[in-house]
Amino acid sequence: MTTAVEGPLTRLHRPLADGWTVARRDLIHWANQPMTVVFGIAFPIMITLAFGYLFGGAVRVPEGADYFAFLMPGMYGMTMLFGLSATMIAVTTDASKGVTDRFRSMPMAPSAVLIGRAIADLLNSVLVLAGLLACGLAVGWRPATLSGALAAVGLLLLLRFALLWAGIYLGLLTKDPGGVVAIQTLEFPIGFLSNAFVAPSTMPGWLGAVSEWNPLSSTVAATRQLFGNPGWGGESWVAQHAILMALLWPALITTVFFTLSVRLYQRLDR
Repeated sequence: MTTAVEGPLTRLHRPLADGWTVARRDLIHWANQPMTVVFGIAFPIMITLAFGYLFGGAVRVPEGADYFAFLMPGMYGMTMLFGLSATMIAVTTDASKGVTDRFRSMPMAPSAVLIGRAIADLLNSVLVLAGLLACGLAVGWRPATLSGALAAVGLLLLLRFALLWAGIYLGLLTKDPGGVVAIQTLEFPIGFLSNAFVAPSTMPGWLGAVSEWNPLSSTVAATRQLFGNPGWGGESWVAQHAILMALLWPALITTVFFTLSVRLYQRLDR
């Protein structure tokens, strides 16, 4: 009697199929609790309008630039960053309610639960980003070309995909919803320590260097370039190669935190 040997495609199909099954659970939750999704879309829009109409006159932007043309790529990037704590909340909530343990007792691929969380959170980020793009268009922001806009949106979602794996890992590591508060507190300094709103050249030397090497800065600079919107420029190597770094940073973050997340998930309660 011969034993069937699973090929690489079969081994890949199982975690993806199981992961989609897990992701559908979150989609059903969205249908049952639509206000959670609505608020997630509305919150970054409210922040954008506050920045644009309340603080816009007090913020220095590149000479001759329209404030919303400058602001919107920064807000798109910040919204991707703020999704990190949302992923943490979902992971820690499932752990605290015993959902994670129930999934681990089922005959599914070890990475399926994590892949399902990644799929659901990425779909949610697509909705949030779409709402913010619509807000930008409503206040007068315009991308230069459709192809550039699509490429910029791809880079934004690539950063979100990388950060959600960081959120999954941190959620599994803390196991406590209260630990999310610390990460939410850090999101703001990490976000503001970038080129999203302030030119790194205006910061103290060492702080400006940290800002330029912030992964968020690379994505924001790259999207401004692709959208055809004004940016700060910069003479450093990382500033001159923003699109390249907007690809390399997410690839590195994803590789590190995907590996750590799967290993940590497999070791839970051992």
